[in-house]
Amino acid sequence: MSLTPEAKTQLIAKHRRHESDTGSPEVQIAILTERINQLTSHLVAHKKDHHSRRGLYKMIGQRRGLLNYLKDKDIERYRAIIEELGIRK
Repeated sequence: MSLTPEAKTQLIAKHRRHESDTGSPEVQIAILTERINQLTSHLVAHKKDHHSRRGLYKMIGQRRGLLNYLKDKDIERYRAIIEELGIRK
């Protein structure tokens, strides 16, 4: 259910802005989106897992905050990451 180190490395490589980038908003949003998708599929099978559901809501809020920051800072980067990850608003 967790993100493997290999998968995380691939996400970072795909979404980074420069060679040594590991923490830009785009990278953080991509990692959170992958974790949210995995946890969502877990909750489909385990409907009564309310502790994990709370964690999901926290991750969604964290991603929303990063998206809001990116929208205020650079609207084109915001639109690009929304399109690339298929996040709907």
